[in-house]
Amino acid sequence: MLKIAIIGPESTGKSEMAAYLAKHFNCLWVPEYAREYCANLDRECTIEDELNMFHGQLALEHKIEQEALENNHPYLFCDTTIITVKVWCEHVFGFCPPEVEQEYQTRHYDLYLVMKDDLPWQDDPLRNFPSERAYFMEWYTRLMEEKGAKYRIIDGIGEERFEKAVKELGIRN
Repeated sequence: MLKIAIIGPESTGKSEMAAYLAKHFNCLWVPEYAREYCANLDRECTIEDELNMFHGQLALEHKIEQEALENNHPYLFCDTTIITVKVWCEHVFGFCPPEVEQEYQTRHYDLYLVMKDDLPWQDDPLRNFPSERAYFMEWYTRLMEEKGAKYRIIDGIGEERFEKAVKELGIRN
């Protein structure tokens, strides 16, 4: 089974892409744990919250990965992953907790699909940085380069965006 991480700045269609690809290939996908976690917060996010999201994302990914393996799925699509915890911690708090950094360095995905910041901004109470998407786009791309990860930037609007992602996986269904 190939693990595909879908990452990128806010409001670039990561969740929609993960759901689309999972449906297209009849596979499972791991949703973004932080979305549900933050929806239940009635205050600003703390570093402890980021660590809770980190552990929650890992547990959710492990659970769904086991189910996908048991069902012989060819892919597992992971919406956002712990990379967002790393980026948010560094951006908001000025550092990344060692356990997050260590997991980021050792966690393997077969391919990263980096969603380009070319979609119109969709306002959402859980989104924070509408004017900094280009900055974050560069940050995610730089992280992929530094990690030596296999990644592809997915751009375009609507069906064109989905078709590019499917094509990058090298299989047509």
